[in-house]
Amino acid sequence: MGQDDVAVFVDQDLRGARFTRSTLAGAVMRGVEVAGLDIDAPWLAGSTLVVNGIDVVPFVEAELNRRFPGRELRRATDPADLRAAWAATERAWAAAVDRVRVLPEGAADVQIGGEWSFAQTLRHLVFATDAWLGKAILRLPQPFHPLGQSHAEYETDGFDMSVFAPGQPTFDEVLEVRAQRQAMVRDFLATATPELLAEERPSVWSPEQHVSALKCVHVILNEEWQHLRYALRDLDAQG
Repeated sequence: MGQDDVAVFVDQDLRGARFTRSTLAGAVMRGVEVAGLDIDAPWLAGSTLVVNGIDVVPFVEAELNRRFPGRELRRATDPADLRAAWAATERAWAAAVDRVRVLPEGAADVQIGGEWSFAQTLRHLVFATDAWLGKAILRLPQPFHPLGQSHAEYETDGFDMSVFAPGQPTFDEVLEVRAQRQAMVRDFLATATPELLAEERPSVWSPEQHVSALKCVHVILNEEWQHLRYALRDLDAQG
């Protein structure tokens, strides 16, 4: 299909279709039946989603902030507000872990719809912290913990996957490493200054590009809230 070509679907039945890691940016839908349509768009904030002439993004963002107190601080710039933002994520995740603890044994390893399990999600957050705090901000020589969970796509970016341990750790092992990484962020923010946050660092996956330490913190916070939403969604599916 050429650059100027537009795919047109008329009188098509896409009931039950599943779109994963696909772009529908700029798509136009007219006279469509959307009952039960389920959209998960992690990058919705800052964009538009127009339904019947109304941009619904502000309503979605307001409702997410209501459901997740402290989420509204995920783009804070003041160190004190960032510390409050991080404390909010820790409280929210502690409540989620408590919820898993009372579920039947093995609940932390259940995968819903091919998504990461709760334990795998925590392992990915270890990886995200190592990448954006350990590697980008702190510039540690070996920032990655072996129990971290990365995206498979990083293998094609020349990322050394050999740093990660094979096999499946226990939930308690995951929680221990996760707590260590949460403490790393907490300790960094405890002494962070506006000057430090303004310093530039090579971007994690594109070192030729530079981003501020503040941007790195924002990435960490966004990862925390997005994956908490996924984790709670999948826990709800377990009943």
